[in-house]
Amino acid sequence: MKSYQPPLTITPRMLALVADISEQVGVLTARREAAMAPQLRRGNRIRTIQASLAIENNTLDVEQVTAVLDGKRVLGLPREIQEVRNAFQAYEAMPGWNPARLNDLLAAHRLLMHGLIDDAGQLRNSGVGIYREQRLLHMAPPASRLSSLMQDLLGWLASSDWPPLINSCVFHYEFEFIHPFADGNGRMGRLWQTLILSRWRPVLAYLPVESVICARQEAYSAALASADQAAEATPFVVFMLEALEQALREASDSEHVTVQVSDQVNVQVSDQVAKLLAVLTPGVALKASELMQRLGLAHRATFNKNYLKPALAAGLIEMTDPDSPRSPAQQYRRV
Repeated sequence: MKSYQPPLTITPRMLALVADISEQVGVLTARREAAMAPQLRRGNRIRTIQASLAIENNTLDVEQVTAVLDGKRVLGLPREIQEVRNAFQAYEAMPGWNPARLNDLLAAHRLLMHGLIDDAGQLRNSGVGIYREQRLLHMAPPASRLSSLMQDLLGWLASSDWPPLINSCVFHYEFEFIHPFADGNGRMGRLWQTLILSRWRPVLAYLPVESVICARQEAYSAALASADQAAEATPFVVFMLEALEQALREASDSEHVTVQVSDQVNVQVSDQVAKLLAVLTPGVALKASELMQRLGLAHRATFNKNYLKPALAAGLIEMTDPDSPRSPAQQYRRV
């Protein structure tokens, strides 16, 4: 009996992205593998969790997620706070899981959805459809086929000779197509792609690609829909590789900012300002709302107080229209 092989067309664009990402990962690994600061790992993990949950309509911003994980009181819905705690535990447990083992997949879902649904850690036993504004976007396979579909997918993952970058993206799409759980499929798919990538290069366990996906959420959904329509993962694989490439580029910019700021001994720069500079690409001007989206922030007052005003005061960023500081068209750029 022939083993399952996910339908995929390898394109020149795909191969170019794989080559570029592999090169960037090599550079990042050389910089970080020996000694990656614990605070940087934790900061990236928090951004990952906040963004992945924001895609699922969790309203807590990066500051609130940090507070939850620090054991502080946070004004938020109990379910959203539970989602944060669960996600942190799941990502922390990730190194102990084998991405090709069903029992590990079920254990991860049990941890991720603990206290949120009754059947956490169990394959769904009923049909499920994905809707937007009462319009059916995707009807998942029937529950009776889940066991065989997941065994086929995991068996393919264990034996595939495709590059790990492509494997991770294909698995992510196939997992979302099957939709094996009653809830939590989106965050599980992103978690498992990170797990697959981290087995290839450990440094990728802390790459917050979810922040890029969150900022491009409409494109993420469109890529899934395009793959459904094409009956193969190709459109989604290209999207995810582009997201990985952007996340790596931002990670590299962040390290450059850290070095650059440390050289400016007369300027005291907070972690928040460093994060703001990291998402503000040199030569590109963005509105405050766009910067907040990239940072995963929802509260304008927090952004102004902890990020924007200190960066302006330190002379690290500037307004595009300084004569009209309150202009709706105001943008900000790196100095």
